[in-house]
Amino acid sequence: MRLSPRLRMVASLVRKGARVADIGTDHAYLPAYLVATGHCPSAVGSDVRDGPLMNAVANIAACGLSDQIRLLHSDGLDRLSPADADDFVFAGMGGTLIVELLERTPWITNADKRFIFQPMSHAELVRAFLLERGFRILEEQACFDECRPYIALCAQFDPGYRPHYRKSYIWMGELPRCGNEAASYYLTKQYVYLKQRADALERAALLPDEVSVLREILPDIEPYIRKKHKEGSV
Repeated sequence: MRLSPRLRMVASLVRKGARVADIGTDHAYLPAYLVATGHCPSAVGSDVRDGPLMNAVANIAACGLSDQIRLLHSDGLDRLSPADADDFVFAGMGGTLIVELLERTPWITNADKRFIFQPMSHAELVRAFLLERGFRILEEQACFDECRPYIALCAQFDPGYRPHYRKSYIWMGELPRCGNEAASYYLTKQYVYLKQRADALERAALLPDEVSVLREILPDIEPYIRKKHKEGSV
């Protein structure tokens, strides 16, 4: 079974031997891959839509994995509990939706569980939520898939963790440690967006406090942006 580069990146963050839950599983490609390769002994795939779940049932049956993968009709984590899995994956959805799903699930602050996120947008909202709730971001990865950069992060609740971080961290996370070309490209896009917003607000004489914060953030990101951009090309 083959996965796209984006989903392979997500799969790499799942602990070997962990029971995995894939939230918004769509066609269940990720849990099928993790179980078929022996990386995970079992999995749960959940989705709020009937169509993808029907496709997932067919795909899992075709792989002979119906006894190891359970499918569930659920809006986010609404019908799941900590007993269902060790690692919980949220891939292919926006950061705003991810935060909404987490906010209504009190049991996520369980130090034995890991959460893996692949936000399609607004990763900064996911990082900010995690830090505010006492989660430690353990690792971040980046990859290209059809010429577009994607990121994924792994986090775990730590009751003794008291994070002290610069304002730029929610925009960068652990991506500077990743250090590959996809991470650099992604950080360059973040830099360009934040700089354009700061410049536009400054020209319009609007939100001076936000402009000040953005001007503080930009120098932290600049060392990690693409060399071509530093030379004047995006």
